Amino acid sequence: MIIDAHVHLWKVQAGLVNGRPVRALSGGRADFGGEVRQMMPPYLMNGENTAEALLSNMDFAGVNGAVVTQENIDGSQNVYLREVGALFPDRLKVSSLYEEGKPLETKGFSGVKICAGRLQDQDLLHHEAVFARTAEEGRFLLIDLAEGGSQTAALRTLAEKYPDLRIAVGHFGMAGRPDWLSQIRLAELPNVMIESGGITWLYNDEFWPYHSAVQAFRTAIGLVGPEKLMWGSDYPRTMTAITYRMSLDFLKDSNELTEYEKERILGANAQEFYGFPMMEPIKRIKHMAED
Repeated sequence: MIIDAHVHLWKVQAGLVNGRPVRALSGGRADFGGEVRQMMPPYLMNGENTAEALLSNMDFAGVNGAVVTQENIDGSQNVYLREVGALFPDRLKVSSLYEEGKPLETKGFSGVKICAGRLQDQDLLHHEAVFARTAEEGRFLLIDLAEGGSQTAALRTLAEKYPDLRIAVGHFGMAGRPDWLSQIRLAELPNVMIESGGITWLYNDEFWPYHSAVQAFRTAIGLVGPEKLMWGSDYPRTMTAITYRMSLDFLKDSNELTEYEKERILGANAQEFYGFPMMEPIKRIKHMAED
């Protein structure tokens, strides 16, 4: 059983980056704050990044379930993701996007996402109400921290104050960037996990099979153990460089991780943490490049 702990979906991309709009163009491209960027694979042509396309990729790669996170650069997808969560409750866990100054939506969502590194007020203690409500309602909290350790002390304080709140730190603590291990060490707390969505972006200059990314996993395992780490693909943005299956196979096929470590990181940890039902492995279908 394999679970992807970090994917994105949107119906209409309408976000902001550095105060400037992000808008979908054609062929998987987007106007990214005034610069044209390849936001998605070119075969996602009409600007929509749908659950059906994701599930097709998951089936091909043998991925049972996924956690749908959000990002300010895409704009709130709460309306669409509420629909997705109702349509595919066993396979997709969806989160609502927390936006400063706006009411927090939780009905119809399994969790809440905070883009902490993009907050205007980056002191997480000033956003405690989000943590309190998410904990009270029994939902999980996804959070992408600013690079380094500037927000780790506040998150540790809040995680300790709300010990029943399940917290997943994204982007593998911004692996390879200065002081990234301060974020990994947050998983010393019993209610905090680390997920690796975006790690192939962080090591894009090296490219597949991302030996340094695997070594980052080895370092994190040495600090907090394989039971505190979860694989994430960051679909579809990282699919502009590699295929969805490649985002999994660099870990799945690595000889630098034990079978037990792979079992925990690729599925078992996320299945338990997010509450996915048990599912049978997806049968692999032979593709046309194979004999």
